[in-house]
Amino acid sequence: MIYIIACVVFLTLLYGILKLTGMDYRMFYSELGKLLYAVADADGIVSPQEKKNMFELVQTRLMHKETHTDEFGTNDAWYAAFEFEVADEQILSAADAFLSFTEYIEENKNKIDEDTRQLCLVLADKLAESYRHSNKKEKFLIQKLREVLFTLENKPSVDHKNR
Repeated sequence: MIYIIACVVFLTLLYGILKLTGMDYRMFYSELGKLLYAVADADGIVSPQEKKNMFELVQTRLMHKETHTDEFGTNDAWYAAFEFEVADEQILSAADAFLSFTEYIEENKNKIDEDTRQLCLVLADKLAESYRHSNKKEKFLIQKLREVLFTLENKPSVDHKNR
């Protein structure tokens, strides 16, 4: 019994240390929401279908992977949707939203692993393709995203559609 209590205490402390030195997941998801907004608004219009598709992406691609919650029990992945909505309500420009995301990524490059980079790229691509397929502006933005994500550690880009 003492062994189990000691293990629980150790794991709790370890989790606290990792949380302090690891990635701020809420901030990551907030910035991811800005990225998704930038993709949706690349052509100057965020359609109701793009909003719907963004919520579906959060539910199907993020919710099941994320275990962190806020003080109200809300899954941190929802912060992507919240930030998307805020950016849309404030009529944030796609360029400013994209810049915010890329600055965050560059500041936290040591905390962003290959899987997370791929996830960002796949989500952006899926959202662009979800409404009348991606247009030139969305494709350009996604190409810039690919460059930002895969030059962080001088890693070559992988074709994300084949994954």
